[in-house]
Amino acid sequence: MSQDTQSTPPAGAGFSGLGLAPPIARAVAALGYEEPTPIQREAIPVLLAGGDVIGQAGTGTGKTAAFVLPLLHRLLAMPARRSGVVHALILVPTRELAMQVAEAVHKYAKQTPLTVVPLYGGAPMSQQIRALQRGVDVVVATPGRALDHIRRQTLDLTAIVALVLDEADEMLDMGFAEDLDAILTSTPTTRQTALFAATMAPRIATIATRHLRAPTRITIKAEKRAAGKLPRVRQVAYQVSRQQKTFALGRILEFEDPASAIVFCRTRVEVDELTETLTSHGYGALALHGGLDQRQRDRVMQSFRTGATDVLVATDVAARGLDIDHVSHVINYDIPTAPAVYVHRIGRTGRIGRDGVAITLVGPREQRLLRDIETLTRQKIELASLPTVAALKARRLDAARTALTTRLAAGDLEDARGLVRSLADDFDITDIAAAAVALYQAGAETTAPDAPESTSPNVAAGSDADWVALAFNVGRNHQVNTGDLVGAITGEVGLTSKDLGAIRVNPEFSVVDVKASVADKVARTMQGRTIRGRRVDVRPARPDRRPQRSESRRVEGPGRPRRRTSRDRRD
Repeated sequence: MSQDTQSTPPAGAGFSGLGLAPPIARAVAALGYEEPTPIQREAIPVLLAGGDVIGQAGTGTGKTAAFVLPLLHRLLAMPARRSGVVHALILVPTRELAMQVAEAVHKYAKQTPLTVVPLYGGAPMSQQIRALQRGVDVVVATPGRALDHIRRQTLDLTAIVALVLDEADEMLDMGFAEDLDAILTSTPTTRQTALFAATMAPRIATIATRHLRAPTRITIKAEKRAAGKLPRVRQVAYQVSRQQKTFALGRILEFEDPASAIVFCRTRVEVDELTETLTSHGYGALALHGGLDQRQRDRVMQSFRTGATDVLVATDVAARGLDIDHVSHVINYDIPTAPAVYVHRIGRTGRIGRDGVAITLVGPREQRLLRDIETLTRQKIELASLPTVAALKARRLDAARTALTTRLAAGDLEDARGLVRSLADDFDITDIAAAAVALYQAGAETTAPDAPESTSPNVAAGSDADWVALAFNVGRNHQVNTGDLVGAITGEVGLTSKDLGAIRVNPEFSVVDVKASVADKVARTMQGRTIRGRRVDVRPARPDRRPQRSESRRVEGPGRPRRRTSRDRRD
């Protein structure tokens, strides 16, 4: 049976009024925190008093400190605490959140002898076992990896006095219900338990009834943001049918020309399919979802952070804990059903004083979701029409104007002037300039990575002598797609998608065109590496295995999704 809090401690008292142990209070002060957030003001006193808590609070409310600070205080106050014995366990849904929470524990415990270790899948088990054997006070873990250690008897929870379930709703959504039950039953019934979630689904109540003792329920409503208080983000929505989404996304990417973008989808299947489509249309796109192993996730994030990848296609759960400052655009391929998720998504752009853009694709029956978002943010989201072909042409002309202005300012045009003078005898000077602009635009579209339509991240321009075809012994039968090849090659070799040409993924092998200048480096570096768990063998492709550039078809503009055929319409 839970009880709701009846009153909120007064604001303005600061952390000093919460009764935290001096070393923890000093650490908080050193980090520059002055006033506790609402969830901290409500939860910390209850947890310091030894009670169980159910906290409903979203991302960005300060709930990590709300459970970490009293947890550390309780460990320091234990009269018979054994150094290096696990006395506290914090369970979180993802690796990124495990690292984030472990870092917070380390910061707050800096002036204490308490130690912390994160446990998550994808990292070497032996390394984690050694860390546990050295002794640790606080463990931050994902449920699956915690259960692995429990079964190996490398994680002993018999001395646990405090347990936290962070993002409990997300853990249940990810299918960890049985793991959570198994872990909780491995801990003493006398432990203190805190459960935090953004939403309170019935399954949360089931866990609370089973594993918490008379918890105090704390609900922190999302703060209403004053108009104009969101990051400097231009928000726009386009109404499109589900069948038009891929086309609409291609048109938007072409028009916006983002420096870097995160595209959010609801499911990992949709992430994979959209990533492959974008890659085949010339974008340096990579997928991020829970189905990737740790090495793949690290490679994807490194590629995106360094700019080798233009577009990151992700699920919400996989993107939790990401800290990337340079995202210019966030695109909601699927509009989130929870307005708070929308706010969290678009908070990834417009950071550190930069301008950002948030674009949402809305179905005809999803207008209510858009209105709910506007109510929460107290901001109007512009509902616009997709950019037209005329608008795209105007955008290209603007780009040409900028490029020409920059080149004129740079000077050193004597050779070009000579050519213009010779042509001026036969043609009008304005026509000569117009032809030069047209050639510039045609050249930009031909050499841009998203210009022609093909099965490649960058259809090769120039002669075949400029490119070398390499055959990889991985294909569709090994669950390898175009995005996997692009991600592996750019991440391992240190290239960008512009160094890659046409790609053909066959059932048993794949053929990748790479620039001749880097072909040897690609072959040497990729030889013996693994893609989707399969050891790679790289050889020069036989002539009959080369991707056929003649199969590539031109489209109206760069990055346009391919025209739908009668077969597409039947599908």
